[in-house]
Amino acid sequence: MPRPRKSLINLSDTPYYHCVSRCVRRAYLCGEDNQTGKSYEHRRQWVEDRLLFLAEVFCVDVCAYAVMSNHTHLVLRINKQKADSLSVKDIIRRWHRLYKGMLLSQRYIDDAESTTLSKVEIETVHSLAEIYRKRLYDISWFMRLLNEYIARRANKEDDCTGHFWEGRFKSQALLDEASIAACMAYVDLNPVRACLADTPEESNHTSIQKRISAAKSNKQPNSLLPFAGNPRNNMPDGLPFQLGEYFILVEYSGRYLHPNKSGNIDYSLSPILSRVGLTYCDWKKMVTGIETAFKSSVSIEKLHNQRQKQTGFG
Repeated sequence: MPRPRKSLINLSDTPYYHCVSRCVRRAYLCGEDNQTGKSYEHRRQWVEDRLLFLAEVFCVDVCAYAVMSNHTHLVLRINKQKADSLSVKDIIRRWHRLYKGMLLSQRYIDDAESTTLSKVEIETVHSLAEIYRKRLYDISWFMRLLNEYIARRANKEDDCTGHFWEGRFKSQALLDEASIAACMAYVDLNPVRACLADTPEESNHTSIQKRISAAKSNKQPNSLLPFAGNPRNNMPDGLPFQLGEYFILVEYSGRYLHPNKSGNIDYSLSPILSRVGLTYCDWKKMVTGIETAFKSSVSIEKLHNQRQKQTGFG
């Protein structure tokens, strides 16, 4: 029996989660219908645009994403601290980018109208803002407003009704630095593994392509959670890796996992693997087993426990 979502997403465990949504249509989410020859490739841009728009509004950071032909992969980070720091007006304005909102909340953020509100009306708006605040760092709300939007738009284009997604999104908790890096690499390499692209920089509608493009100008994309470097005191907000290390990691993993490449790769392991305590075999299994070897959560500890059971030790 599937576990309830509230038990799968728990900030006391981790703010990082891998989310997967799969389409049920024969024509797929973004692919080509083999029976009619009609292409739905333009829908990839729909998904990417909507995803990055929601990242602007929500206090949910996008770490990695890949828009595939019949499913999407996302690595998200819940930013509760950011949500808690927002003022009531900030919260209302963000929510109004998603929904029209109540007349009362519209009056509250209008400088002229706000002075006419009674104490009871102001208290009502404050209570409402606290509900919105919780929703703005809720992955379920984030995924709902992503998937519902795409489903409605696709149904309108197809002139039909009914289910577009196979069900609620699947989520996995990423419990340590290694699982975050492994899952991001797994997501970023999806088009390469599916033979849709030869290299990460040619992988359209992925976070790795966006990061590589920005890196050419010595920048990081504003729409994605930035790399902040190795963990240290007074560390800025961001992913606990160096951008260059991550690129090497993706390149190394992609060469090893590419179906058209064989043999050993003349690469020394990236420093990130040594720092988080992963051996060559550990890393290979961690990246390839994101959706098969792990269920509701991913961590080094689970990987080591699996190895101990297989070898009969522990």
